[in-house]
Amino acid sequence: MTGALTGALGIIMVFSIPLVAIITSHYQKVAKIKHNMIKDEIELERLKHENYLLETEKMKLELMKMESPLDKKVL
Repeated sequence: MTGALTGALGIIMVFSIPLVAIITSHYQKVAKIKHNMIKDEIELERLKHENYLLETEKMKLELMKMESPLDKKVL
């Protein structure tokens, strides 16, 4: 009885080591994917902000261009 229990415990321990390695590897891959997603989201937000600044500057220049002929007509 004790020998069977010891044998079963040994088999469980032998098979649990590869399972732990597989699970750990999976969690590392998931963490790496999440890291890359967050990095891409940060880059996207940076580009959105840069685009916003460029569009704002463009609209400001267009507004100045539109106001410029009006100033000349008033004088």
